[in-house]
Amino acid sequence: MPKDFSRSLRIADQIQRELADLIQNEIKDPRIKQITITAVEVTRDYSHAKVFYTTLVHQDENFLIEKGLEHAKGFLRSNLSHRMKLRLVPQLHFIYDESVERGFRLSKLIDEAIAQDQAIHQTDSDK
Repeated sequence: MPKDFSRSLRIADQIQRELADLIQNEIKDPRIKQITITAVEVTRDYSHAKVFYTTLVHQDENFLIEKGLEHAKGFLRSNLSHRMKLRLVPQLHFIYDESVERGFRLSKLIDEAIAQDQAIHQTDSDK
């Protein structure tokens, strides 16, 4: 196995897969059905895990999603302990990932700039 794919990266990847499955199939709370786990970062001692998530709902509804995730944190950690063979299951810390939203805004700005540039060149060629 290559050295650059460390154990903590493998554990983070496995936690991401298991959490996505648990959220999709096990949790009944409607507040957190529309989220996607984008990444997981585990500390070196495996005691804490930052779980980055994104959602397609409006940002004003993000407060409800955070409350739902905080409410389900114990259930998720308990089920992780049953699914994964770890001596220590990390504490979960959920963090909203704005990178998808930021990428969408940047893409929209680029499209607008291209459209404006094409409109300017179109008017220049009409003269």
